[in-house]
Amino acid sequence: MRPSPLAALLAVSALLTSYAGSAPLHSSHLIQHTWVGNMTLDQAVNLALKQNPAVLKALWQIEQTRGEIIEVRAEALPHLALTSSYSQQSRILANAGEAGSNTPTTTPNVSGQIQSQLANIPGLAPSVAKQVAQAVEASTAQAAAAAAANTPTLNDNSWNVQVQATQNIYTGGQVRAAINIAKFAEDSSYFSLRDTIDQTVDNVRQQFYTVLLNRALIEVQEESVKLLGDQLKDQQNRFEAGTVPRFNVLQAEVALANQQPQLISARNAYIISEFQLARTLGIDPGPTGQTTYNAVGELKVFERPLGLRNAIQMAIEHRPFLKVQRLTILIQKEQVKVALAGYKPQISAVGGYQVRNLPTSNRLDDVVNGWFFGINGSWNFFDGFMTYGSVKAARASLESARVNYDDSVHQVEQEVQQAYANVQTARETIRSQEKTVEEALEALRLASERLAAGAGVQLDVLNAQVALTQARTTDYQALANYDTALSELDRVTATATTYSEGFNDPLLRRVPKDPIIEVREDAPPPVPTPIPAKRTH
Repeated sequence: MRPSPLAALLAVSALLTSYAGSAPLHSSHLIQHTWVGNMTLDQAVNLALKQNPAVLKALWQIEQTRGEIIEVRAEALPHLALTSSYSQQSRILANAGEAGSNTPTTTPNVSGQIQSQLANIPGLAPSVAKQVAQAVEASTAQAAAAAAANTPTLNDNSWNVQVQATQNIYTGGQVRAAINIAKFAEDSSYFSLRDTIDQTVDNVRQQFYTVLLNRALIEVQEESVKLLGDQLKDQQNRFEAGTVPRFNVLQAEVALANQQPQLISARNAYIISEFQLARTLGIDPGPTGQTTYNAVGELKVFERPLGLRNAIQMAIEHRPFLKVQRLTILIQKEQVKVALAGYKPQISAVGGYQVRNLPTSNRLDDVVNGWFFGINGSWNFFDGFMTYGSVKAARASLESARVNYDDSVHQVEQEVQQAYANVQTARETIRSQEKTVEEALEALRLASERLAAGAGVQLDVLNAQVALTQARTTDYQALANYDTALSELDRVTATATTYSEGFNDPLLRRVPKDPIIEVREDAPPPVPTPIPAKRTH
């Protein structure tokens, strides 16, 4: 079964409604160019699905394919046309063609010829022959004048109105195959929309996590700068008291100066990530050129007990990308049928009714009307091997589509394997960093106390501070890597966004009628359900 007509628009509308209860997507006045205030991940995804250019272009692609279906289907339906014409020309032109054929002609010097022939008759007087010749000539002239008087004059005005219907009777299967191609193309555009939605959701999630990560890294760098600043003040006070050398002050100043560029870089990365997310959401910057939204959220860990084999199987079954490739194979099969139609005859019927003025009458309201009907047929017995070449090219395209599908399956498998490996790596990194931040804090505290008691050196404190900054950075980076890798895994397995299927795919167990889309933040696959795990720092 194919998706019902308006399937894509209803699907996306349901998607947006389930996400935030928004109005229909295709209303242009719903485009939101600014966002002021806090923004959650749900709101970000909802906004992107309403106005992301990639989603909007995919929707219009569906409308284009629907128009192509109507256009191709027209070849199977009768074509009804009303035509009319009116023309006017000079009377000389109208009568010139008939003057020579309708006007009797006389032989020059008819009287002299007849008279000379009668003179050869023995015993006939010349005067009598002359009278007979003159009588014949007079009679011929009268006949010519009467014929000229009775000859009709052609009308210099003409008009006609015609209603004509044309119907293809047999096209060798070309029209039916073309209609199937258009329907498959509509299905393909629908699955392309689904793939675009999955990609958009993934992009928004990853960019949103990047914003949260960069903001957290700013806090890490600011805290590090603050600690180094406090360390510098402490060393300056001790130097003024004469308990530490000038070298300690210089060492603290250098450490603080070296930390400042990292804070600047973190702030710059945060601003750039906000701009990237704003572009994906389709919102404009504020009056000062900066973003006006504030991403609200936190980096979390969701345990995903999903095996690699199950993930690959789910991807092969549900990825819209693979469904597009399968439909491409079906389209190429129909293209072979279109090419084979060149070997078969083409038959069409034409009929209609015509009303026109009488050509031999000067009155335009003197009309003649009637119906007409005919059958046209053609059969190319030899076309210079053009059909043979078309069939060969179509079959090659079919085999190429099959090879491309096999390669796409391997591509999906590789994407799942890579995303799964990234999730595992990030999760292991998080486990390895569970107590690192606490230990680094304790090491910094001990180094500071030893320095204050005169039992330690300043270098120990600086090293402990660097270790703490690195531990916090690694911890936040691991959390962000896990969330982004999980988002990518959801995309490549087509589990973040779930649909009821309208495509008769043998790999799926059930085929509902109407497509409905549901999107959830950090959406788990239907089986198994993720277990949220909170993390403290």
